[in-house]
Amino acid sequence: MSRSKLKHFVAAAALLASGLALADPLVVASSGGFAAAYKELVKQWQREPGREVNSVWGPSMGQTANAIPQRLARSEPLDVVIMVGDALDKLMASGQLVPGSKVVLADSTIACAVPQGNPRPAIDTVAGLKAALLAARSVAWSDSASGEYIEREMLDKLGVAEQVRPKGRKIPATPVGEIIAQREADFGCQQRSELLPVKGIDIVGDLPPEVQYVTQFSAAVVAKSAHKEEAQRFLQFLSAPQNAGVIRDTGLVPKSSSR
Repeated sequence: MSRSKLKHFVAAAALLASGLALADPLVVASSGGFAAAYKELVKQWQREPGREVNSVWGPSMGQTANAIPQRLARSEPLDVVIMVGDALDKLMASGQLVPGSKVVLADSTIACAVPQGNPRPAIDTVAGLKAALLAARSVAWSDSASGEYIEREMLDKLGVAEQVRPKGRKIPATPVGEIIAQREADFGCQQRSELLPVKGIDIVGDLPPEVQYVTQFSAAVVAKSAHKEEAQRFLQFLSAPQNAGVIRDTGLVPKSSSR
């Protein structure tokens, strides 16, 4: 083979390899609180050629097999994680995420719901929330950030821990709204963004301001990612100001100007 033909062959091979790299999909792990917004935004991202994404799901914390920290611990080939900010910061500090890659996406409030058609308790005051918790035969909360707060802090703040904890259910992996919709609990609380997509429930309102807990959802690039540049571009897209409306429509408060 002549030197000229060899150069053309090498160039073509490099171009082909580049194309294959671009075609290799990003793998993104998202927690449920940002899932509704993510699903809509990833559709928009993939409209451009060569932007394929594989999505996996799991809570931001906990011991279930699909929890994001557990996925990273067993070295699943992830490129991006989207999760509760505090949990993300712990992974960043442990070296599992790229330093400086964190992007703050949204704030999320906790809301409560009942099975569709059931009486709707007024929970806009602390007294109303206490009454609703005490009247419920069973109460559900998640095993992630909102549930940890409810079980470990809020019930004590309200002075109802002894009465409510015994009839409470910590729900791993499954959205709390689905448990309520199946009438396995007659009152439950989780991120508003996680309750909104669930059919068969009525959202009765957010927690009162005095006991509300705002969760920040953030994203970052995984340290072992083989597609760090593309992953960073994806994060820039998720946090772009023009996407704030999509995030807001899913019950979150967008933080498009934060990094």
